[in-house]
Amino acid sequence: MSERAQRPPAEVRHADELARLREHDTDDRPPGWALSLRAARRFILGDDALGVTRKFVGDASLIDRSLVALATQRGLMLVGEPGTAKSLLSELLAAAVSGTSTLTVQGGAATTEDQIKYSWNYALLVAEGPSTRSLVAAPLLRGMAEGKMVRFEEITRCPLEVQDCLLSPLSDRVLAVPELTGPESMVFAQEGFTVIATANTRDRGVNEMSAALKRRFTFETVFPIADFDTELLLVESEATALLRRSGVTAPPRRDVLEVLVTTFRELREGQNARGDVTDRLSGVMSTAEAVSVAHAVGLRGWFLRGEPGTAADLVACLAGTAAKDSPEDLAKLRRYLERRRHGGQWKALYDARHLLPG
Repeated sequence: MSERAQRPPAEVRHADELARLREHDTDDRPPGWALSLRAARRFILGDDALGVTRKFVGDASLIDRSLVALATQRGLMLVGEPGTAKSLLSELLAAAVSGTSTLTVQGGAATTEDQIKYSWNYALLVAEGPSTRSLVAAPLLRGMAEGKMVRFEEITRCPLEVQDCLLSPLSDRVLAVPELTGPESMVFAQEGFTVIATANTRDRGVNEMSAALKRRFTFETVFPIADFDTELLLVESEATALLRRSGVTAPPRRDVLEVLVTTFRELREGQNARGDVTDRLSGVMSTAEAVSVAHAVGLRGWFLRGEPGTAADLVACLAGTAAKDSPEDLAKLRRYLERRRHGGQWKALYDARHLLPG
């Protein structure tokens, strides 16, 4: 894969760690798995002895339950607020279990069954008729034939009838290709196949899943990070890595990041550390959004002035996050800054409120 890829898949980014884990993995593995459950757990949660970094910040028991669910060959459904790293967790699970995380379907209103199961090379189809040569395998068919995990992102964004094309593969472990004849008309799932799906709780009900499909998944909820210090450390490490890849050599300022994480937590929860009620924004104030803002703050400061981002840069970058869902959110953000005007970076934040549009 090109070294200039903006974001290589997990199995490429962490290839050395996966190789070390496979080398030292002496535990029993479920059929079709590249790693044992304990080795897969160490890949996600880290192992200092093997030099394996922690990649997911969250409840360790969630990882245990998710791995056990996948070992039973049931589908795994990860639900939660936007920005809680559901997609990252599904990617890490697929990389650990199957060695690949790229058999992925991105759900949306325009997603069709062809994009999930298979389609055809129409030039060959016209010339030769239906055959395995003219068949173009999509992630589901490939995952079943190869015994790999298939990721289905934002499944509830798909129409109900499209979602239900998973029923037979998840229950009977078979996918019919009626255009073909003989043994090739049925693709039977090999050991190691199942589906990891994600859905954010803000979209649930947009295209509610059928009861039949729900029964074929084990549901796990991914919660926002509860601890301030843990969230701050995560935002700092992720923003530093993103800035380095963007050509910025100056690390983000810790005091600016502290203000950023505090602001996101208080606007997300609707109260400050003292328990006073604050305006809660309708937009998503997730950890992932905080990392994105920290990245933008660092880029703004470095490429415009040759220095780390400041509180003024933070105000300017916050506007793009706050104004996504409702114009009223900008007014709420302005009121929040006015109430937080005293002391250190908070005063600098208040002084820079004129950078907010409107």
